[in-house]
Amino acid sequence: MPRKGMSGLWFSLTPRVGSPFSPPSPSPSRFGNSPYRQSFSESVMDRTLEISEPVIAKWDPETTTFARVTSLFYENRREAREFIKTVNNLHKAMHLLVKEDSNSEKLIRAKNLIQIAMKRLQKEFYQILSMNRAHLDPESVSTRSSRTSIASSVSDFDYDEEDDDQVRSGIEAVNDVGDVSSLAMADLRLIADCMISCGYGKECVKIYKIIRKSIVDEAIYKLGVLQFTSSQIHKMDWRSLDLRVKNWLDAVGAAVKVLFNGERILCDHVFNSSDSVRESCFTEISKSGALILFGFPELVAKYSKKSPEKIFRLLDMYTGISNHWPEIESIFSFPSADAVKSQAVTALVKLGESVRAAVDAFETSILKDSSKSPVAGAGIHALTINSMNYLSLLADYSVILSDIFADSPPPAKKMLPDSYFGFSDSDESTAPAISLKMAWLILVLLCKLDAKAKYYKDISLSYLFLANNLQYVVVEVQTSNLKYLLGGEWVAKHEAKVKQFASNYERLGWGHVIESLPSDPAAAATSPERVKETFKKFNAAFDQAYKKQSVCVVQDSKLRDHIKVSIARKIFRLYREFYAGHRPAMLRQKYWAPIVKYTPEDVGHRLSDLFFGEIDQSAGSVSSVQSSPSPSLTWPRRSR
Repeated sequence: MPRKGMSGLWFSLTPRVGSPFSPPSPSPSRFGNSPYRQSFSESVMDRTLEISEPVIAKWDPETTTFARVTSLFYENRREAREFIKTVNNLHKAMHLLVKEDSNSEKLIRAKNLIQIAMKRLQKEFYQILSMNRAHLDPESVSTRSSRTSIASSVSDFDYDEEDDDQVRSGIEAVNDVGDVSSLAMADLRLIADCMISCGYGKECVKIYKIIRKSIVDEAIYKLGVLQFTSSQIHKMDWRSLDLRVKNWLDAVGAAVKVLFNGERILCDHVFNSSDSVRESCFTEISKSGALILFGFPELVAKYSKKSPEKIFRLLDMYTGISNHWPEIESIFSFPSADAVKSQAVTALVKLGESVRAAVDAFETSILKDSSKSPVAGAGIHALTINSMNYLSLLADYSVILSDIFADSPPPAKKMLPDSYFGFSDSDESTAPAISLKMAWLILVLLCKLDAKAKYYKDISLSYLFLANNLQYVVVEVQTSNLKYLLGGEWVAKHEAKVKQFASNYERLGWGHVIESLPSDPAAAATSPERVKETFKKFNAAFDQAYKKQSVCVVQDSKLRDHIKVSIARKIFRLYREFYAGHRPAMLRQKYWAPIVKYTPEDVGHRLSDLFFGEIDQSAGSVSSVQSSPSPSLTWPRRSR
């Protein structure tokens, strides 16, 4: 609504009749024309003083009990508006007169009235702030308002009489919906504008800073964000510090989006008339609380008792700041609040450094794993499970990690071939740094597993161990965000590697069984002695292989079926054809039963029962996972 103040009247040669600035009609003098004629400025001041004195005196807290115990803005809102307009008009009249006569007695009277009015408004400002703490809490302000458009029907009360009905209807509409905060914000702005324009902004600002800073500090404390020193953080055990971090993670969103945002909205609205006052107020109110909030992550990042599993809390804190960075930058946009943004950036830098150090510590822990006992049944090593669980959890922070590792140098491949690393040279040149880092860490794990495979005395079990563990790695990649970091080519290469390990296991573990049967059973010699010898060779080779391989475990059903089908396709087919062609002849021989020990169905059933970790009497019970995992590489399982 356009302002309809008195500015247009200063230069009017014919003031409106009835206006507070209309000069009094000249009274006839018995001496004729008076030798002294009032100037226009003096006439305006006389008329203004005549109107202002009773209005301001009524609310002088030093002269009347009524004024001391009653609130102007709560007693009669229309009268409050008139009071403000009266003070503004008086101040304008003073500016007009001081240009002509700075020593005028009328100026002294006007100045005294202004001082009385400022004391009144100072009291009203304090009462509105104090009595509306609940309605002016940051949550109410931030949810009902925005930085660019204050949701208030009464944000400006500088109206003429002809607008009074419209203002009143606006107030009633606001009251109908219970928006007390909007009315309080409008009243505060009205008072602040008046006091600042009259040169009493310092008194107004002092009250505002004291009350609102106490609200912000109290809110920060209630959110569980306390101020700690570096030594206090270092003395905490991880459980205690972890609880503090959880509190911080719950608090940071509320602090940024509600507390500081609400305070910025309120401050911008109340002190809309002065950019410097808005900046001064908001910075002093919020700076200390914000520095405590964004200083805590830096202290945690410097925590001396580091270990790889603590990386997830660091990443959570990094995410907490990073996700709210646009709001932080917007809310603390004043130059005087640069220290807050600087602290937030410093926290991100320190957290990033700690994350990189934790990843390096994780790599070192893999390299230092010293377990030498082969996993029973050539199953999955605890190092594989824990490492892939860790990397899968890390992949959930891929966006944040991409930022943290963006400027990190690519991992050195040393003398390892490309096929181990999983990327071609062309892929490496364009792959994100975090993708290369993840591929490198998996490569370090696979190299460690390759070394552990050598602890098996039976080479076939070494290959089954590698097939099992690499398959576990591939599945973890496919079922986590790692698949987006490593890509389809990486998965395809390592799936082929699994099949290669499985093929080597089949060749070394079951090759002698296959070789005991003629490659073309139909064309084989029919001599009874040769047939008998073939059956004996098969029985011995099959018994030996089955005894050794029956304790083996393949947890992944897809890999298990692949290996069993491949073995059965060779052994079962050859034996079935040989058995069908020569069993009748063997039945005519004496003592044939020990010679024809297995039917094709027996062979099929036994092959079907493989790789479930069955109990073997000579080998004892079997576990598919190493029973004593490395304590430094144990983390909670990633939930899917």
